[in-house]
Amino acid sequence: MKHVNIRVSGIVQGVSFRYYTQKKADALKIKGFVMNKPDGSVYIEAEAEEDILEQFIEWCQHGPSAARVDHIEISPDTLKNFSSFDIRYSSQGLWD
Repeated sequence: MKHVNIRVSGIVQGVSFRYYTQKKADALKIKGFVMNKPDGSVYIEAEAEEDILEQFIEWCQHGPSAARVDHIEISPDTLKNFSSFDIRYSSQGLWD
C-alpha cells in the first residue's frame, strides 16, 4: 500500500471534480479524501496499491469532461489507513 497527496490546478472547482473523483476512487477501491482549496485547486489524499494509484493519477491529469487540468502535483506521504474515500468540506463551508 502507498499513500500520495495530489493537488490539481486549473478549472477544477464548480465542475463536479470532487464528485467524479470520489466515483473513480470508489471504482478503483482507493481510500482517502478529496476537497476544494481556497486557492481554486483540488486536494486529494489517496491510498492503494501502486498500480492502482497510477491509474488514478492518470485520471486526475484529465478529470471529468467539464474540467481543465493545468497542473498536477504528486507527493508521497505516510499511510493513514483511511477506511473509505470521502468528499471533505471546509469548516466555513466556503469551498464546498
